[in-house]
Amino acid sequence: MPSADGVADNAKDKKWHDISRTVIMPALCDHYGHLNVRHYAALFNDAAWQMMPLSGVPLGTMKARGLGTVVATLTIDFLKEVTVGQLILIRGAVTQVGSKSLGHELRLYESETMTHCATQKSVEVCFDMTQRASTPFPDDLRAKLAASVIPQ
Repeated sequence: MPSADGVADNAKDKKWHDISRTVIMPALCDHYGHLNVRHYAALFNDAAWQMMPLSGVPLGTMKARGLGTVVATLTIDFLKEVTVGQLILIRGAVTQVGSKSLGHELRLYESETMTHCATQKSVEVCFDMTQRASTPFPDDLRAKLAASVIPQ
């Protein structure tokens, strides 16, 4: 069965995760009647918190080691209008892992037709919560993250 991005069930598709679903309520829309940009950001931000755990690195593990992640870069591409009453699905995948960074892509779909409406691409940096500075991912955590990277 094809996935949301039209790819058959293969290694790439298995590394994409269905992260969240919601309905677009009127309070999320602006005076033009479509989802306001600030709410795209909020929906994507909430979904992004799931990327580490879905990649085998629970947030509790990071916290126990005094680590977190901080966003270094973020872009959102708006592809198709989203309006009141639409049901949406956000899917995500890890796109790259470096010594200190993790890249991921989140895609927002209108879930009844699986129309791709928006994409967020982010790079997060491993962060030492005591030193308040970037730090390399521990080898065991980096290996788990690297195993979840989608083939390009």
